[in-house]
Amino acid sequence: MSERIAVQRAQPDTLIEASGVSAGYGKMAVVRDIDLRVDAGEVVALLGANGAGKTTTLLTLAGELTPLEGEIRFLGEPTRSAMHVRCRNGLGYVTEERSVIMGMTVADNLKLASVPAAVACEYFPALARVLDRSAGLCSGGEQQMLSLARALGRDPKILLADELSLGLAPIIVAHLLKTVRAAAKERGVGVLLVEQHVRQALTIADRAYVMERGRITLSGTVDEVAGQLDKIEAAYLTGSP
Repeated sequence: MSERIAVQRAQPDTLIEASGVSAGYGKMAVVRDIDLRVDAGEVVALLGANGAGKTTTLLTLAGELTPLEGEIRFLGEPTRSAMHVRCRNGLGYVTEERSVIMGMTVADNLKLASVPAAVACEYFPALARVLDRSAGLCSGGEQQMLSLARALGRDPKILLADELSLGLAPIIVAHLLKTVRAAAKERGVGVLLVEQHVRQALTIADRAYVMERGRITLSGTVDEVAGQLDKIEAAYLTGSP
């Protein structure tokens, strides 16, 4: 990696934190009493079944949803600022829907995000051959590489990533997760990774939270969580009793 990517900046140890947060849509809480934090240089996995509240949690941390109760701290300070303000101050967010403009070329997508093509191709060399291609004509893997390159190329302090692996081949997923892990290790980026594939997520994570029905029901280091992997997959991810 280049010196530009390898450099680390002084920043708070805890980059984003939720304390007693309940949030949802209108006055209806979807997630309740959430305590969660992401520190600089670590990857934290947020695991759980569809409908458990993972995406709602990310949207609240990002500023798209306002907490009904509790507090969000961003870069060490309480905040109720909107998402665009947090993004301007160091938040990167890769949504479940790939964050690209399908009618624009890959190169123009990068230009719109103020990310040099050379930087994007340093993360993902495969993008070099599709720079002039419409993003809508790229494969799902290429679109997700573009989404992640757009986010990481802006030098975020904290990255929220929602289901990077959705619908992708295992070899592509491994490359995406390796890039996320490198951003944490080499640049001190704090990463919160929402992922249905527990075993894949735990290969790169430092800590994990497990959600069920809007609440965090288990948290710990990867080793601690891996010790209950069968229970997690049965109760939370497959829906079996």
